[in-house]
Amino acid sequence: MSRLTHKWNLITERNPTSPISEGYRVLRTNIEFSTINHKLQIIMVTSSKPGEGKSTTCANLAITFAQANKRVLVIDADLRKPAQHRIFSISNHIGLTTALFNQQELQDVIQHTNTENLSIIAAGPTPPNPSELLSSKQMAALLEKVRETFDVIIIDTPPIMSVTDAQIVATQSDGVVLVISSGKVEKEVALKAKASLEHVQANLIGVVLNNINRNHSESYSYHIRS
Repeated sequence: MSRLTHKWNLITERNPTSPISEGYRVLRTNIEFSTINHKLQIIMVTSSKPGEGKSTTCANLAITFAQANKRVLVIDADLRKPAQHRIFSISNHIGLTTALFNQQELQDVIQHTNTENLSIIAAGPTPPNPSELLSSKQMAALLEKVRETFDVIIIDTPPIMSVTDAQIVATQSDGVVLVISSGKVEKEVALKAKASLEHVQANLIGVVLNNINRNHSESYSYHIRS
């Protein structure tokens, strides 16, 4: 899919009958049926490099789960270059960092969206130590707490090849979706991204192949591991 303008970032909300929206629903369904061994409640979304569409994928995937009457929470754990507050047009003055630094109670940093059943924890102010914060006991406690309230928690993280943040969050997630940009990312880079997740024994449940153009139409390709 070509880069979406801000207006169309949330295409599953603005145009739910479009082929692209149907593609996101296919992704949701494939994730739901990707495993029978354990519950996929916390799903992390990452990419190999910046600019591959992971944040847009994260947001639209969350909306499709909410549209299926699931209680959904998006957590923006990309503390270096957050995007979810811009995609959903919410405040970033409070968020994950203020909760982890004990400056705000958890319930005070959860923001509601225009989509029924969908809430967000924005990244919050940029901290000096993102990796340490994401690996803290406070982060683990926060995730355990939101498990009690939400059916699905989708976490947006930095690209896996850029910093260690995504590897840290992957160890705390039930499954990982890797977004790869077709024609932009070389096969070797994609394999290194996969290896980085395997190194921390992350549960890589699927890959989204992004930026596929067929006959000038925009499309996605999905591969979910069985």
